[in-house]
Amino acid sequence: MKLHVHPLSGHSHRARLFLSLLGVPHELVEVDLMAGAHKSPAFLALNPFGQVPVLEDDGVVVSDSNAILVYIARKLGRSDWLPSDAQGEAAVQRWLSVAAGELAYGPAAARLVTVFGAKFSPEEVIGRAHTLLGRLEAHLGSRNWLVGERPTIADVAIYSYVARAPEGNVDLSGYPKVTAFLRRVEALPGFVSFVETPAGLSAAA
Repeated sequence: MKLHVHPLSGHSHRARLFLSLLGVPHELVEVDLMAGAHKSPAFLALNPFGQVPVLEDDGVVVSDSNAILVYIARKLGRSDWLPSDAQGEAAVQRWLSVAAGELAYGPAAARLVTVFGAKFSPEEVIGRAHTLLGRLEAHLGSRNWLVGERPTIADVAIYSYVARAPEGNVDLSGYPKVTAFLRRVEALPGFVSFVETPAGLSAAA
């Protein structure tokens, strides 16, 4: 498998993390977002939306980080990471929707302001981040993982941008259950860290 990524992209980390947790051999291809490589004809041929990550697997091209998680889990028959029963799969899908919605427009957007210079209202996106974190804190009140008794791709989808939320001026100190959840993910065999953004980095979104 070949995974096209950018090291500061939480979506990229999400896909890379799952491949690493499963021990799947893969090649990382870094896409230079700052130079506009994601808008090049060659890259747009892989993903017309011009976004990372993109997975290439023996002629199959999968874009969108959540779709990549589903593809890998299903292709490898890993129902431990993506349940095959209706209730379990729906519960995981609910959190994939959160990752594409509330997470993307909260903690991820707040980080985009500081890391990539995105033109969001900091107060608005930080407020959304804390709303989500409050809900995560409550959900994790009596459980270790988001769905069921073991980690799933739901946890992988949520981890990266929550872990780096402080880079977007989102304080995690008031969320001990969320912080403990992050540490549990980081303790999983095969975990690969999401690189911290170098101090002072800011680029056009």
